[in-house]
Amino acid sequence: MDYKKSGVDIEAGREFVSEIKQAVEGTHTSNVIEGIGGFGGLFRIPIDSFKKPVLVSGTDGVGTKLELAQSKNFHFEVGIDLVAMCMNDIITSGAKPLFFLDYIATGKLNKRQLLRVVQGISHGCGENSCSLLGGETAEMPGFYSKNKYDLAGFCVGIVDEDKLINGKKVSENDLIIALKSNGVHSNGFSLVRKIIQNNNQIDEEFEKVSHLNFYDELLKPTKIYNNVINQILSENIEIKAMSHITGGGIPENLPRCMPSDFIPYIDTSSWEIPILFKFLKEKGSIPEKDFWNTFNLGVGFCLVIDKQFKDAILNICRDYDIDSWEIGKIVRKNDSTTSKFLPEILT
Repeated sequence: MDYKKSGVDIEAGREFVSEIKQAVEGTHTSNVIEGIGGFGGLFRIPIDSFKKPVLVSGTDGVGTKLELAQSKNFHFEVGIDLVAMCMNDIITSGAKPLFFLDYIATGKLNKRQLLRVVQGISHGCGENSCSLLGGETAEMPGFYSKNKYDLAGFCVGIVDEDKLINGKKVSENDLIIALKSNGVHSNGFSLVRKIIQNNNQIDEEFEKVSHLNFYDELLKPTKIYNNVINQILSENIEIKAMSHITGGGIPENLPRCMPSDFIPYIDTSSWEIPILFKFLKEKGSIPEKDFWNTFNLGVGFCLVIDKQFKDAILNICRDYDIDSWEIGKIVRKNDSTTSKFLPEILT
């Protein structure tokens, strides 16, 4: 009995590291000191660009979307998802991403699958000037089944303390700007998978009503909003608060970015909920409260701003081919208008 016979192939692991090297090193900026292969990634902090630099870090995974994505061979896409789920969180503070680390655990190393995953991670990082600094691939036979893998990501960014966005400047009647999502993103898939399980030929039914491919729409990678946010901030437009709309939907995530004495008033007629969400709601008989508290419903990211910046932000989003609109405003908790926003969801 040796390690390979027990299910762990050291040589295959070494070959895998060699094969991903080009994709990984293609993301490296001038601040990366050494390439992959050491015990730790080395990154030179661009301290000269900041008066009082603050590091911002975030970690996340892709969740049970992986189960469906693996069965449909959407490996590249979940690599992008992994970057997006971490990066979209840290940019809410105004941070610029510096570097990213990944952790991949699998029952049996499938180089073809995992190469596509790493290529997706590299793509997500490279498109956002973020270095894929390193990672870990763990072969764990007996713990994960042969063709399954799990992902975790870790993103570190930097922001000047004087430019930190923390919601403290939010005030009454500030506007809320919504940035459109790519679809379901990476939340709610435990419910999605149950709906699929309970409905035969659901993909064919969706295609009939929408003329779209069900799994292509469902497994679109999470939109990364870093570049458009960076452009907005670079034009001296003040953003008072930002929210990444993930698990818990708008009701849970949007209030997190503002002081507790304020609440978002959302005009639910300001956008058309995409057909994919409506279809899932119908097929799953999802109650209204769960519908709002599970999915983003077409809203991937939100900005809280003074009304003077509205047109400029909408124009920048348009330049980046991102649909955006005024979705609501900030009100005080005791304001009577709060009752207009689905009170059964917020209480």
